[in-house]
Parts: sequence; C-alpha cells; structure tokens
Amino acid sequence: MARRVLILDTTLREGEQTPGVSFTVEEKLRIARLLDEVGVDMIEAGHPIVSPDVYEAVKKIANEGLEAEILAHSRALKSDVEKAVECGVDRVAIFLGVTDKKLESMKLSKERAIELAVSAVEYARDHGLKVRFTAEDATRADYGFLVEICKAAVEAGADRISLPDTVGIMTPWKIREFFERCSRDIPAELDAHCHNDLGMAVANALAAVEGGATAVHVTVNGLGERSGITPLEPFAVALKILYNLDTVKLSKLPELSMLVERYSGISMPAHAPIVGENAFAHKAGVHTAAVLYDPSTYEAFPPELVGRQRDIVISKYTGKAAVAEKLKRLGVLLTDEQLDRVVAEIKKRPEIRAFRDEDLLELVEHVTGVKPPIEVPRAIEALVLVKCESNIYTTAIARKILGIKGVENVYEISGEFDIEAHIVVNSIMELNECLEKIRTLKGVHGTSTRVILKKFNFRYSSQ
Repeated sequence: MARRVLILDTTLREGEQTPGVSFTVEEKLRIARLLDEVGVDMIEAGHPIVSPDVYEAVKKIANEGLEAEILAHSRALKSDVEKAVECGVDRVAIFLGVTDKKLESMKLSKERAIELAVSAVEYARDHGLKVRFTAEDATRADYGFLVEICKAAVEAGADRISLPDTVGIMTPWKIREFFERCSRDIPAELDAHCHNDLGMAVANALAAVEGGATAVHVTVNGLGERSGITPLEPFAVALKILYNLDTVKLSKLPELSMLVERYSGISMPAHAPIVGENAFAHKAGVHTAAVLYDPSTYEAFPPELVGRQRDIVISKYTGKAAVAEKLKRLGVLLTDEQLDRVVAEIKKRPEIRAFRDEDLLELVEHVTGVKPPIEVPRAIEALVLVKCESNIYTTAIARKILGIKGVENVYEISGEFDIEAHIVVNSIMELNECLEKIRTLKGVHGTSTRVILKKFNFRYSSQ
C-alpha cells in the first residue's frame, strides 16, 4: 500500500456533470481556491473545449497561482490538447474508451485507438504538459488490450494512468486484485476513479489504494454523473482513521462541503457521513448515556477532528442523562425528581421531533417552575414567496425546498407566486444560506422574502 495517497478533486469537471449543476466562472474560482486551501494535490478544472465559460474558468484557475497541480480534461484529439495548452494548465488528462463496445461505437479498431492515444500524448508532451492517460471503463475492458494501450501511452510520455470503474460495478476485493495486477503490468503511477452506482465508491477507492493506486479521484459531496463518484469527505477521513494516512485539512471539510452545496443547489442529506447534520447527533437514550460517559462508545472518531461538534437530540427517545447534560450546558441544574418529571413530559409529546433549546427551557419552567438563568436567543423566522418557471412542476420544487435545512413548512399557493416557505433559523447568516439554496434551485424564477417581526397566537371566540 502506498505511503502517501494523492487526492485529485474533480468537482469542477466530474462534479459539474451532475444533472442540474452548472457553476459560474467565479464560483469555480472560489471552489478552486478553497480546494487549494484544504490541501488537495490536484484539481481537475474542466474540459476546455466543452464551452467558452469552461475554457475561461480552466484558464483562470491555471493562472491563479495555486499550490495544487491543475489539470484539463481532453479527448485523445490534438484539437482538445491544444485548448489545454492555451489554458496554461500543468497537466492534461487524455481519455479514451477502451472496451470493445465503446471502440465499436466510435468505429475504431484497437490499433487505431492506440495510435490516437499515442499521438495525443506525444503532442501534449511536445508542448510541455505532463500527461495522465485515462483508459475509460478500464474495469470492463479486455485486460490484454488495456495493458497494451496503457503501456503505449506510458512509452509516449504519460506518467500517470487512470483506471476508472466507470459504471461502479466492482467490489472491494475485485478492485484490489485488479489494481495489484495492473501495478505489476503497467509501469506508471495509477489513479483510481470509482463511480458510486452501487454505493461502494468509498470502499472501492480504499481497496484500490490497498492494491497499489497512488491517487484517488474525488468530488466534494460525491457529485458526478448519475450517482456520483467517491466523496472527498468520508474518503479522506477514512484514510486517516483506518490507515493513519494524512491527506487534506479535515477540519475544513464542512466549510468546503457547504460552499459546494450552495453553488450546486444539491443539499446533503442529514445522515451523510462527516458533513451531514446528523453525523454527530445522538438520539436514543442508551446511546446518549454511553456517549456522555465515553464518546468512543458510539463514535469512531471525535467530531472536532473534522471541525464539528457533538449534538444531543432531545425527543421522546431521550433519557435522563441526555436531558441533564443538555440542561447543564444551558445553565440549569435539576434534582432527580424534577428530571423524572421533565423526561416524562417530553415523552408525552411525540409530535415534537426534536426539542430546541428554547422549547426545552420553556418546558422545564412549565413543569418545575425553574426559570432559566440565561436568555436563549430567539429564532429568526421568515416567509419566502417563490415564483417557479412556467415549464416546471411546482410540486417538485416544493419538495426540494422542504429538504433544505431551516425550512419548516412549504405551501403551494395561488396568485403571483407559486410557493410559500416558512423558514426558522438561528442567525442572519443561516437565513442567507437558506435563501441562497432556494434561489439556486433549478426551476426557481424569483423569490421575495418577508422577515417575521411579531406572531399573534391568540384566538377570538364568539360568546
């Protein structure tokens, strides 16, 4: 196994191929700068020939003076390589499909495919670029031809070979054996590019490293074609926790994830490893009691390692230990008898999925008469009116909005706007982040926001 594993981030290329995602040039620059600050080794900035804005972004990133090696993607065509040269990147990643079906679809013989690969690699080397040759769909290719074309690319000047599991059909033990075999037969550094179609991208990437891969391709939040590829966050942490291999600054992963989440418009699920809202939240009474005694009981690593904090969720599953600890943090100490009464009252309210600090303190005061010695900041609430594009199914947008952190309720309405969302957050920054996520959803034409100043909960009744 390699003593050092290089991280190649392809959020700006593979990640932008995610359906519904399109970054602006400025967004790509901001992502690239933060990737560099986090410490990735290589940034695949894009395929310059795709469009003028991709070309502009690749060129600007290449000239940003970043520490990371900057790559441009390229077909095995001189015209593609020329664009990479123009952009001033450090390396070009030349790819070519190598399965029999792919060659047939391109009307290429194996001999002609090798000629194209060699010609493109030599052209790039002649123009001063380092080269990685990507044998697309390598894990389903004829092994003899795979080795033959990769060796030809190496002899032409490529110093890295990428062996993608393009449709994510490998298992960890199979891909480890595959990379062990390729390490013996191909005289170059090997990259692993694992797709997540069957949910095994992280496991396969780790197994590829065990088999001899010295670089792994990742994206922030696991973005990419179809089900995406190896997500940076759990992969980098797994290398540290399981193999004691340092790669990137783990404490900055939440910040990076949030930035890409905002720009991509794709929200991370609450249960996502490392960066999900629930990644370090404990709910069941048995779990919370054990974690409060010794966090390692139910945590593989401390949340502080990745810039997070542990959270104790108060709900009907809660036990006394969790409530006591939560109240202690809020400056409230209760007797055992008072705690019993509070816990009993919590369990009578199953409709409350999770008690906020403010809710808990109000309940404590109601049940025991004990007033909190601290003032809990009240939440910021807002109503957001959303206008959808005319060709978009409104319900689909409403469901996406409901999945955004901070959105409590969503209504489809009549009139000038199509949707109304009720937002409850703890700060102006969180409100702005929530609004940005709504505005960047595909199909949202415009929004109008109203901050709630007062709420009137009384009811008039006729006598």
